[in-house]
Amino acid sequence: MPSIFQRLFAQSDPKDAMRTLYNAIVAEGRQPHWYVQGHVPDTMDGRFDMIVAILAQALMRLEAQGGRQESVWLTELFVDDMDGQLRQEGIGDVVVGKHIGRMVSALGGRLAAYRAALSGEADLSEAIARNLYRGEAPSQDALAHVESHLRSRWVRLGCLSRDALVAGDLG
Repeated sequence: MPSIFQRLFAQSDPKDAMRTLYNAIVAEGRQPHWYVQGHVPDTMDGRFDMIVAILAQALMRLEAQGGRQESVWLTELFVDDMDGQLRQEGIGDVVVGKHIGRMVSALGGRLAAYRAALSGEADLSEAIARNLYRGEAPSQDALAHVESHLRSRWVRLGCLSRDALVAGDLG
């Protein structure tokens, strides 16, 4: 239990302002329809990839609204969560950093791929197949399900204010 001095002089973590949004992203990424109708692999990697797809959309929307700092905090929450997940899985301190580095690199790559696809510079279905199915050919129905839901979310995110998004509204 923290001492009275720790509670009195503790500074709040600015990332906490983004926790509601981060939790909403994770909850959305865990929705069964992605794995049942969308056939995204229901594995640790598949769930990571699905959460990153939704996180990428939220990051792009925040950046478009001038929320660079919020975007940084949201990314830091993601890194903190992944660090905790790795440690919970028994990954040791020595290699956690390497895993986190790969995850952040994956986030950056997927962010670039989804940004290009959602801006019309690239094909979204190709980005989805490459990043969510890791090169395995999904059925056309599964791919269509995931693509339509991600496109719909992108449109809905475009209608939200920064305050609504930060409050955890994903459209």
